[in-house]
Parts: sequence; C-alpha cells; structure tokens
Amino acid sequence: MPSLLHAFYAYAVPRLRGASGLDDPAAERARVEARHAGPDFVFRRLPTGLVPGFERRYEVGQRRVPFPVHTIRPRGQRPRTTVYYLHGGGYVAPTDAVHVRYATRLARVLDAEVVLPFYPLAPEHTWRDSHDALADDLAEHTARQDRVVLAGDSAGGGLALALLQTLRDRGARLPTHVVLHSPWVDLTTSTPDTRDLDAIDPWLSLDKLTAYAGWWAGDAADLARPEVSPGLGDLTGLPPTLVTCGTRDLLVPGCRLLADRAAAARWPLTYLEAPDLIHVFALLPGLPEARRAWRHTKEFLT
Repeated sequence: MPSLLHAFYAYAVPRLRGASGLDDPAAERARVEARHAGPDFVFRRLPTGLVPGFERRYEVGQRRVPFPVHTIRPRGQRPRTTVYYLHGGGYVAPTDAVHVRYATRLARVLDAEVVLPFYPLAPEHTWRDSHDALADDLAEHTARQDRVVLAGDSAGGGLALALLQTLRDRGARLPTHVVLHSPWVDLTTSTPDTRDLDAIDPWLSLDKLTAYAGWWAGDAADLARPEVSPGLGDLTGLPPTLVTCGTRDLLVPGCRLLADRAAAARWPLTYLEAPDLIHVFALLPGLPEARRAWRHTKEFLT
C-alpha cells in the first residue's frame, strides 16, 4: 500500500504544477509560450533550492552547445564518472529543483560530475533543434570517459533513449549504464491501455501529452521516428539499463512495451514496476517508495 506521503504527493503535486485536462490546444500553446517569455522563466540558472549548502558543497560549470549545458561536481574532487542527465517536463518545462536535487545525489554517491543540458523546449522548438547537438556532446563524454551513466526522467528519459540509439547507429562508444525513471518512450500514444490509465493518473493527462508530443515532433509524420518515440525503434546492442515506473502513471503502458521489446531484442534491461505509484515517484523528496527505488539505482550503478 502506498505511503501517506505518497498520497499527499498524488494530491498536491498535480495542483502545484497546474496539472489538468486540456480544453483548447491553441490556448494551451499560448499559455506555455507566454510562460517561456515571462520574466520568471528560469532557463540559464540552476534551481538549487532543495539542496542545502549547494554553493559550499558543489562546483558548477556552464558552457553552450549552443544551448546551455551545466555541470555539477562535489567540491575538491576529480570525478572519474560522468552522469549525463536529461530532465523531464513534457518537453515544455525546464529543469526544476527536484531534478537538481536528484543530480546532486548521483554526484555524491557515484563521485561523479553530472552534466545537465538545458535543451530547447517545445512548442517554440522541436526535437530537430537539439538532437544532433546533444548526441555530439554525449559522444564527446563517452569517448574520453571510461564510465558514463546516461539518465533521465519522463520526457528526458525518452530523450536519453533516443540519444543512445543515435550513438549506437553512429558506431560511437556507448554509456556504460542507463537509468530511466518513468520514461516517455512512445509519443504516438498508441500503446495499448494508455487511455485506461488516463482515468487514474492524477498528474498527467492524455490530451496534454498528445499536444506536447505533436509540438516536440513538429510534424505528425515524425511522431513514430526513433528520435521522438525511441520505444518503437531498434533496441538491439544497447548497454545495461534500469527502468522504474508506477502503475498510476500514464506512461506505464509505454514502459511495459519497452520492457517486452527489450526482452525480444536481448537488451539487458531491468524493469521495476511499483503498484499504485504516480509519475516519477523515484525522484520525489522524502518518499519511502523513492528511497527503495534509490537503493535499487545505487545497486545497479555501484
């Protein structure tokens, strides 16, 4: 049975993040674009509010590829591991404090430098505006570092898998490990049972995901491309991967499809499905269920 804190998150997080159904796609697009243009929109600065003593404990770097890419590493250390982390947010929202908190935990437990790209967002941008640049940047890390962990959550999890396939197709060196939390791997929304999950997911809604998927694809013909829906692509020859997802998550049918297709492709993928848990539960601060997912992640990576 889910914890009381999980019940609180299931109630509060969707309301704090303005989760609701989609009444008018054009109005939603205008709302998102207005948010991106607003003075409170954070794109170049790391939101560090959930990490006590962040400036004292971590060193931060920034470069452009051409969009901003931040790095976080524990102060006074020379990490021998790189974690390349792609944030979620439906391809319309930037990195938030929960992502940064999770990144610092990875940096600390793995003695790693965490790379956090701030890739361009929809609807102003599509996958074509960042995919090759991200793949080039990731390939530079895998070429020079013996141990590279590729990770992501939600939309970022799908993007991570898409980049992984691109590196494989290029013949580039691949990351050693992959961690995907509630990855969005099928933007066609055709996965069986997706519509049934729409009724029980308190956070995500199928109509919004359909709109966001169309914006990210840019063209309906691109929705099924592996760069957009990597769960439908070729899964052979990929490195060991851990996937977590809850069953009150609209993305769980896609994760199940990914696990089934991974088995058929003989891709070493470990799939952990948590009954009655919500989207990206593994990242939520203080959650007992997230602590269990964290233990599995540490065991997988160490």
